[in-house]
Amino acid sequence: MTAHSGPKFLIAIACGGTGGHLFPGLAVSDALWRRGSESRLIVSQKAVDTQAIMASDALDVIKLPAVALQNRNWFGFLNGFVRSLRVCFRQFSKRRPDAVVAFGGFTAVPAILAGKALGARTFLHESNAVPGRANRMLATLVNEVFVGYDTSRQWFFNRATVQTGTPVRPQFKPIEPSSCRISIGLDARRPVLLVMGGSQGAAAVNRLVLGSLPLLKVQSPNLQYLHLTGSADRDSVAAVYREHGLRAVVRPFLTEMELALGAATVAVSRAGASSLAEFAAMRLPSILVPYPRAMDNHQYYNARALMRAGAARQMDQESATHETLVRNVREILERDGVCESMRRAVGQWHRPNAADEIAERMLRVLLKGGPVPPPLAGPEGDEPEDAFSGTEQSQLSSRS
Repeated sequence: MTAHSGPKFLIAIACGGTGGHLFPGLAVSDALWRRGSESRLIVSQKAVDTQAIMASDALDVIKLPAVALQNRNWFGFLNGFVRSLRVCFRQFSKRRPDAVVAFGGFTAVPAILAGKALGARTFLHESNAVPGRANRMLATLVNEVFVGYDTSRQWFFNRATVQTGTPVRPQFKPIEPSSCRISIGLDARRPVLLVMGGSQGAAAVNRLVLGSLPLLKVQSPNLQYLHLTGSADRDSVAAVYREHGLRAVVRPFLTEMELALGAATVAVSRAGASSLAEFAAMRLPSILVPYPRAMDNHQYYNARALMRAGAARQMDQESATHETLVRNVREILERDGVCESMRRAVGQWHRPNAADEIAERMLRVLLKGGPVPPPLAGPEGDEPEDAFSGTEQSQLSSRS
């Protein structure tokens, strides 16, 4: 029970399919709960959703059989969509949500259509610099559109489009690297290269980094590694680090991603919008390798926005070389002022109140402009102004 008085709304949050959709939805769910409303998550049946839901608090969850359109399998896609639409209508008819908010992906369309047909208020969040076609279509139907990048507003034919940023979970904030490294099993004093390819891993990113290890071993011998491989490549990637005698922690994924980002000095990553929002919250410089077959090439535009702001380096997957990757890593970590400049630049992209703003805007529509209940106290603890140890740059260049 909460201490809030007044109406208690039920909000359906369609956020399944990838971590990039799910985690912002969980952040908004928390913001709504602190304002006295109840959330109902709409997710996919994929493992990434199941793992995250199991780690969260008791939430009402609907799992949809929807599938993404892959290899032009239109029959499977349409069959999953129709079945998902039926599930949404059946569940919403039992208990109609007051509002539905979708965070993109293939769970968004059936949830928004069913909610709209049953009289719920509807909302949409787009985290990418270039929105997908489904979100562009849905935007004409919803009450309000929230965007992560200001540049994406031009794609939506909805006057009620506002930039809120992309919500991140409250545990993502600058923390002392040494404690994170110890928790993960790394040396507290040595800089860390974090390698990650999103919630599913990325074979191309894995190959690029593994092929660069001989050069990194010689040129940056003090560097240690945290490599999140995805479920398929863990054993083979770990074997390569052992072969080179490098200190590395290799995992398929890490539930407590704030520890991974907190431990890292620089990341090599795909350019999913949710990951970039977490980098911004943690002030983490990155070398981005956008997934070249992402819908509408949105990862390229996400990365380009950060690169132009001096917050990240960008590499093309097809033309990236081991030498270029090593040069970028060493420049960020060893050249005077580069790492700190990138940390300041990426921090400018963080919108700490994104989840709260989205929650309040939805409640304001439901309350017809009336006062929104103040939030209950969130997680305690102030963000340190700068949790990064400046001695790491000199430690990296030391030779043992």
